[in-house]
Amino acid sequence: MAARAERPEDVEQASRQRRSAGEVRASVVGVLAGLVRWVGLVFAIILVVHVLLTVGNANPDNGITVFFADAADPLALAFRNLFTPENAELRVLVNYGLAALFWLVVSAVLARLIRRLG
Repeated sequence: MAARAERPEDVEQASRQRRSAGEVRASVVGVLAGLVRWVGLVFAIILVVHVLLTVGNANPDNGITVFFADAADPLALAFRNLFTPENAELRVLVNYGLAALFWLVVSAVLARLIRRLG
């Protein structure tokens, strides 16, 4: 059986399809990496706002203060009680501040890993 010669139009179309598939993949990887960075940033902002409200002696019964305290607690992970100074404001500042840094670093590393593997 003789090999069928490919037409230049067919080769060009196949090349465009491969290129567009690669572009789509790069797009998806970029969006996913960006999403990971944004999630880490939002987590860090929640933790920092909680720290600011606590250190600034915000009314603990206020809805905003309660919201950020409730949202920050699960995000603090094991940092919640890592250091136990006597001063409550200092305790929140150090522990929740470290948790915010953790989320920023982890999201940056994960985003870079996603881009590199993608």
